[in-house]
Amino acid sequence: MKPVKWGIISTANIGVGKVIPGMLKSKELEVVAISSRDRKTADQAAKKLGIARSYGSYEAMLADPEIEAVYNPLPNHLHVPLTLAAAKAGKHVLCEKPIAITAKEAKKLKDVKKGIYVAEAFMVRHALQWQAVRERVAKGEIGTVRLIQVLFTYYLDDPKNVRNMAKIGGGGLLDIGCYPITVARYIFDAEPKAVTAVFDRDPKFKTDRTASGLADFGKGRQLSFAISTQTAPFQRVQIAGTKGRIEIEIPFNAPPDKPNRYFVQGMTMNEGKTYELPVSDQYQLQAEAFGRVIRKTDKAHYGVKDAIQNMKIIDAFFRSEKSRKWEKV
Repeated sequence: MKPVKWGIISTANIGVGKVIPGMLKSKELEVVAISSRDRKTADQAAKKLGIARSYGSYEAMLADPEIEAVYNPLPNHLHVPLTLAAAKAGKHVLCEKPIAITAKEAKKLKDVKKGIYVAEAFMVRHALQWQAVRERVAKGEIGTVRLIQVLFTYYLDDPKNVRNMAKIGGGGLLDIGCYPITVARYIFDAEPKAVTAVFDRDPKFKTDRTASGLADFGKGRQLSFAISTQTAPFQRVQIAGTKGRIEIEIPFNAPPDKPNRYFVQGMTMNEGKTYELPVSDQYQLQAEAFGRVIRKTDKAHYGVKDAIQNMKIIDAFFRSEKSRKWEKV
């Protein structure tokens, strides 16, 4: 496959620290440019990562005719505007999650012209461990799945961090609560009918720093999760079925330099087998999957429609915070 030529919008930490290093491992793509609102910052990032070109504005990079696809890891409130700008410039866009702040905003992406591929960057759907677990579930290895339980936490109280800025889409549900929703949809292969949640907001930041949610997927299938941006860092996923369970050790921040592991139990509690996957980088796999869609060697499994649906579910959780009731999706 002819390598896809990529440009990176901004020098955000997620891009510089995780996504771009993963992309640089691939022979299926080439990162040719990176941009920032500050030329010096762009130059430094390009030098550090070995990227050929740097731009002192996003617009200048989007005008580069060599670039075919861009990765957009800007703060949440800029996801839709810059994705639309990139698409208008004829670039395919892999946009960091969440793709918008609300479903209404996400629907603007339906106006992207035909032939431009836009997708939300949920790398977990391309991770070998998640694909392996999904296959085991689909084969009925743990019976009928009834429950998915997720715990995902970290501690961040820096007022200057975008995750703590409510007006631009900060807060726990948009940042990490979107992951339980995504993986539940991925494993159940279904959509939730209704949701409810309990939130706790930081008195200074006004962001949701802790949230616990329930989602009813119908047919007895339930997602329960707890997320927090101000507790000790931890993450686990439990998938419980009628014949066993699966526990994913590091479900979201899977290390790119160590084997990813998950545990499969039968009907005897805590007895089972731990499986190790070959060392892989989920960010590399994500970009490669995106590129294959562009090159038309694979179909688009996730696009704007899927991203809007995820935002509809997030919106319903926020409505539940106010109503204190179950809310239909």
